[in-house]
Amino acid sequence: MSGEHRSLGHIRLTSHSGGIDAPPIHWGAGTAAERGPVIGTTGTRAHRNVIGTHSGSYSVYRALAVAAGALAREHRADLTNTSPTDHIGPYPQWRDPRAIVSLDPWGATVAENFPDEIRRGYDIRPTIAVTKAHVILPEIAEAIEKGRLVPDGEILLPNGAALVTKAAVEPVWHLPGVADRFGCSEAELRRVLFEETGGMYPELVTRSDLEVFLPPIGGQTVYIFGDARDLADPSVELTARVHDECNGSDVFGSDICTCRPYLTHAIEECIRGTQRGGVGLVAYSRKEGRALGEVTKFLVYNARKRQLGGDTADQYFARTECVAGVQDMRFQELMPDVLHWFGITRIHHLVSMSNMKYDAITGSGIDVGERVNIPDELVPADARVEIDAKMAAGYFTPGPVPDAEQLRQVKGRGL
Repeated sequence: MSGEHRSLGHIRLTSHSGGIDAPPIHWGAGTAAERGPVIGTTGTRAHRNVIGTHSGSYSVYRALAVAAGALAREHRADLTNTSPTDHIGPYPQWRDPRAIVSLDPWGATVAENFPDEIRRGYDIRPTIAVTKAHVILPEIAEAIEKGRLVPDGEILLPNGAALVTKAAVEPVWHLPGVADRFGCSEAELRRVLFEETGGMYPELVTRSDLEVFLPPIGGQTVYIFGDARDLADPSVELTARVHDECNGSDVFGSDICTCRPYLTHAIEECIRGTQRGGVGLVAYSRKEGRALGEVTKFLVYNARKRQLGGDTADQYFARTECVAGVQDMRFQELMPDVLHWFGITRIHHLVSMSNMKYDAITGSGIDVGERVNIPDELVPADARVEIDAKMAAGYFTPGPVPDAEQLRQVKGRGL
């Protein structure tokens, strides 16, 4: 900025009434044009028709870039050649306002649905992007080496790379629908969101006419093995896992939990199922530490390891609740939305032991065939505490459920 003073002009508080020039949003409409665009940028206040801003938690970095002079506040994205590599939908679930409440089903096709003559007047941005990629994991290379997987040159290459379609999805919440999912009133949801975010979004309580909220949270990435169009065909074998982020295990291989082993096992199952003529899907959500956050997760690790008697399966959930006040904040009620975005009505092989995920998926109307547990040989020794505690709490297992005495005997390593 070279020490220059840059005038920011008059500040308009978000609690002020406005939006007289904003296009209306009709959630659950049959077409993107009828539904209307989602406009949540910091440009012309009168055009905004949602609460919050695009990019979720990354909006703070955008603010830093503007403050530092690296990004022009008036920048508009050039969407040339950014359209999805794979055609998704529309599916009947897109027209059901109760089926999808936490993402914008039309969010990947902004450039196609709202042509230049419309976007010239409004700053309309995509909330979903779909592209192609290669996924290379040492566990898949090991599966090839041991003969569990065989490269075919199309789905799996000889170097261990799996060919995938991947979609990045930002959260877009329809507040009436979200409130209905959680069994509370919209007014109560709005007030609690306002209070628990430190009053960050006054519009939550002052602008009841704005029903769509772009929350400052992470989104999700979906990896598709095979043809994305097959996801909506219940006759095509679908292998799927919905996975919640665990950076320590997923990226760095921490052995206190089964997250990475389960994730890579699911990818192997997806590849194998796709090679049989099916399709595979892994939906990866940013919900670090059961949505408690990584700081809380590490505090819980310390509490578990340092308690009298050491880390034991019978105290696994109790230690979390002592620190966080709750065992789990992932609340899977919104999770099936991304499955409905792909038109999924049946999952033949659900690679998950979680009762919460299974109940949310089947409760949303999606049929599940078999549930696939993580093989015992993939469970790290220090993660036995976690897996046994979860099975005792109701997680799926094809074997016996550990009893109280067995849980007391299952111990992890100390610090």
